[in-house]
Amino acid sequence: MGKQQDERAARLAEALRENLRRRKAQAREGQGDGAPVDARESASTDAGDSSES
Repeated sequence: MGKQQDERAARLAEALRENLRRRKAQAREGQGDGAPVDARESASTDAGDSSES
């Protein structure tokens, strides 16, 4: 069981590192905006929908 726990810990550590890289990249893309990425995406989608009407 020790080996399985070590493998799981290694997978979790790698997942955390990848998540951190992704979040840092997203933060660099949206610097200065202050809005979360999801809010910006929905706002741009909503704006596009209302201009088509």
